[in-house]
Amino acid sequence: MKKLLLIPALLAGTLLLADQKKFEISPMIGYDFAEGNFDIKDNKYPLLGLEVQFNSQDSKISPEFSLLYSQGVEYDSTSPISGQDTRVIRGAFNGVYTFDETYSTIPFAKLGAGFEQVSNSTASLKSGFFLDTGAGLKVPFSENFALKLEAIYMAKLVNENAGSFDSNLVVMAGLTFSFGDQAQKQAPAEKVVEEVTETVAVVPVAVAVIEADDDNDTVVNAKDKCPNTIIGTKVDESGCDIDIDKDGVLNPVDKCPNTAKGIIVDKEGCDVDTDRDGILNVNDICPNTPFDTDVNSDGCPKTIPLNVNFENNSDQIKNDSEANIKKYANFLKKYTQYSAKIIGYTDSRGSESYNQKLSEKRASSVVNDLIANGVSPKQLTSEGMGEANPIADNKTAEGRAKNRRIEAELTRN
Repeated sequence: MKKLLLIPALLAGTLLLADQKKFEISPMIGYDFAEGNFDIKDNKYPLLGLEVQFNSQDSKISPEFSLLYSQGVEYDSTSPISGQDTRVIRGAFNGVYTFDETYSTIPFAKLGAGFEQVSNSTASLKSGFFLDTGAGLKVPFSENFALKLEAIYMAKLVNENAGSFDSNLVVMAGLTFSFGDQAQKQAPAEKVVEEVTETVAVVPVAVAVIEADDDNDTVVNAKDKCPNTIIGTKVDESGCDIDIDKDGVLNPVDKCPNTAKGIIVDKEGCDVDTDRDGILNVNDICPNTPFDTDVNSDGCPKTIPLNVNFENNSDQIKNDSEANIKKYANFLKKYTQYSAKIIGYTDSRGSESYNQKLSEKRASSVVNDLIANGVSPKQLTSEGMGEANPIADNKTAEGRAKNRRIEAELTRN
């Protein structure tokens, strides 16, 4: 048997490059928003459109022919031909650039030129050539049909406007019907050359299609809803971070998905101590205590100002303070294990003995008001401190106002 001399062969299966259809026909409806100097009534009118696009596997830019038709365009009352039935027809040729599909939508942009024919021309609105540019997107809902939305800006150069452009903005929506399968491209295959009469079988080898995965998260771009995930991040089947706020609780069960970094969370992903008073939320009956407040084991302030105002030189409580007293009364009614000492203070004006008696009367008035709001008398005591323990300067009006106060000391029984 003679020795066989073989030339190496390139063997390839069918490689599908694209599944885009050859032709697209899009009937459209919309509105033309015209420049104010056209004298068109309300500066807008409806229109119908038809767009035909031809696609190719060899180019991202597709030629498109479009026809826009409007009948019954009305001029405003100041126009010399107001009331006449005017027709506007536009034909245009565009190059359409189609972007890759993103979040189940297909964006596109277009650029081209066309001609506008106006049946009843005026000095401000005449037939002529225009340039146009636009953008939009298609939302496929089957292999052959998609919702199409687009906006087109048209600029027409007219001599009567001293070389400036007349402008129109067209906004349309419609339905795109795609048809005509593209021919599939195949890699070439060379024949095996043999020196003898023996037959060498040619076996086709399938070439795998490797889909792009730009962020290297093992989810290909076509299915990746979070295409810019940081390398090394654990993702779900949609390509999104499974723990956005990095608190150790996965997104599906995380009820607080935006917890700040470093915060200790519970099993639902929420801060365990919202007001930072050292008492966990589960035990904190005063969950909104101001920061740095001295609290007890239940997370409640040991001493708080009640913000109660009195009539001048009197122990009569003003009406605008009733809401604060009622709020504190509701707390004491809910948590009956607490007792409160109501302490009254005055500023330094007047005699010390007078201020002492006035502070006692004011503290008693608050206690009586709390009882009137349903608090048990057993939970309440009062004390007058006169002008003692000032918290501000008695030499200023502002300081004296702060010193005239009612405080409540909370004690757990």
